[in-house]
Amino acid sequence: MNNIVSHQSAPKPAPHGPIKAVLFDLDDTLWPIMPVLVRAEKLLYDWLCLNAPAVSRAYTIDTLRQRRQALSATDPLFKINLSALRHAGLTEAFNAVGEDVSKIDAAMALFAEARHAVTPFDDVQPVLTRLSQHLLLGSVSNGFADLEIIGLSQHFAISIAAHSFGCAKPDPTIFHAACDALDVKPEQAVYVGDDPHLDVMGAGEAGLRSVWINRFDRVLPAGIVADAECRSLHELEAWLNGQASQARNR
Repeated sequence: MNNIVSHQSAPKPAPHGPIKAVLFDLDDTLWPIMPVLVRAEKLLYDWLCLNAPAVSRAYTIDTLRQRRQALSATDPLFKINLSALRHAGLTEAFNAVGEDVSKIDAAMALFAEARHAVTPFDDVQPVLTRLSQHLLLGSVSNGFADLEIIGLSQHFAISIAAHSFGCAKPDPTIFHAACDALDVKPEQAVYVGDDPHLDVMGAGEAGLRSVWINRFDRVLPAGIVADAECRSLHELEAWLNGQASQARNR
């Protein structure tokens, strides 16, 4: 059954020219992220229990998270660099209980390794393999995933992460930088992601076409319009093929 939902009749400018590039979000678009984060947080806390017990006696996983949330409002860097935010939160916690802060780098390394232990959705490898044969592929992410570690980098011509680029989605600058890196105009690119605001609205306001990946049976908030809604990358591939056919017949 084809569940592709087209939103092309919605009141937004008509796209011009064929699609030359597809840009992807990562977390919850190419793999589920919540189970990974829950596991990584648990492994980090177990490490604290063994290696920094004063911290684990004073804090729980939830209170460490609350500390990070409070810190996130204190520095614009923390909005685009979640690793720096986590490091700062641990530093505060270690200092508060007199624990040796030199241990934090080892804690961060353990968390990073667990954060990369993702399992791509079943459709990811085959569809990216096919798409990369005739389209330029890239990724634009606010997260910290390293595609080389995960084993998907071979599909992507470019990958831009907010923490290294200096701004985050939905800022149009990061979408435009990805288009520039691929030498395409925004109207020649499609952005594929799961977040209505960061991905769908952000891409649309930057002049890209947007595809909402809705793997979890959600509803777009009122006022946010995607060019298409797909429940899998197989549906995305079918939509892209349809767009290419339409472009050839114009």
